[in-house]
Amino acid sequence: MRILKYLCLLTAASCLFILSPARSHAQVAVTIGPAPVCPYGYYDYAPYACAPYGYYGPEWFVGGVFIGAGPWYHGPAHFYGHVDNHFDPHHGYHGPTPQPGDHAEAHSHSSFHGNEMRDGRGHTK
Repeated sequence: MRILKYLCLLTAASCLFILSPARSHAQVAVTIGPAPVCPYGYYDYAPYACAPYGYYGPEWFVGGVFIGAGPWYHGPAHFYGHVDNHFDPHHGYHGPTPQPGDHAEAHSHSSFHGNEMRDGRGHTK
């Protein structure tokens, strides 16, 4: 009788062990993906649509090449550049934006009038 009692306890413990849920290890993965292909400028927040000409000031360009915005921007840690938020959809802009494959307009930035400073990572100053 004693053997039967131990055999039942062993069977019950084995069933509990086998039927218990497997331990999962939580993992968090964030994939930002590659920078979108755009002739110049992006808004520094999702969905990173191309910005219309005149949105970014001259300090966002080096030798005529846009230096970046969004999560792929790896410029100076304390960089803040001027933007004209009149062209920002968050501020009511509904006009045209460049499409991937378009070329940046060869306008002079001397007439640019920024009204806000951003760091390329979504922060304003």
